[in-house]
Amino acid sequence: MAASRGASSTLLRAAALLLPVAAIAGGARLARRHPVGNPLVPEPLRPVSLKEYLGRWYEVARYEQSFETGCEAVSADYSLRPDGKISILNTCRGANGKPRASRGTARPVPGSHGAKFKVSFFGPFYFGNYWVLDRAPDYSWSIVGDPSGRYLWLLSRTAPLDEMELRALISRAAALGYDTTKLVMTKQP
Repeated sequence: MAASRGASSTLLRAAALLLPVAAIAGGARLARRHPVGNPLVPEPLRPVSLKEYLGRWYEVARYEQSFETGCEAVSADYSLRPDGKISILNTCRGANGKPRASRGTARPVPGSHGAKFKVSFFGPFYFGNYWVLDRAPDYSWSIVGDPSGRYLWLLSRTAPLDEMELRALISRAAALGYDTTKLVMTKQP
C-alpha cells in the first residue's frame, strides 16, 4: 500500500509539472493558428437587413484559419429557411483543385439589429459568433469578424474586385482596428 501511495504521489507531481507545460504548448499552437488581429473589436456599425444580406458573397480576403487553408474561389451562399434560421453553404476549391463544401446554420442574435449571428457548422452543440462589422449601404461588400479579433473576412457581391475597390475595402478593415498585414488574399476565377 505504501509503495502504491508513493507511485501515485510521484505521478501526481509529474502531472502537476507537465500540465502547465502542455497547456502553454497547446496555447502557443492555438495562438499560431488563430492570431489576434484586432484586440479591440468594435460593435457592428450598421444594422443589417436579412433580406438584403441573403444570397451569394465572394471572399476577397481572410485571416487564415485551419478550416480554410489552401482554399481558392471561396464563396458563401445564405438562404432563409422556413423556421427563420439561415442556411449556409460555403464552397471553395481546395489546394488539390477539388471542390470542398461545408454546410451550416445561423440564427440572428436578438437585439443586434441583424448584425450579429450565432453560426454552427458542427451541429446543434457549438455556435460561433459571426458579426457583420460594416457593410456598404447597397450591400455590395461586407466586413465580417467575431468578438475575439481572431477571425476576419472581407466579402463582396462580385469577384474579383478591381484594385481601387480592394484597397478601399482593406483600408476600411484597417480603420476598424484590424491588422491588415495578416490578410490572405483569396484567388477568385
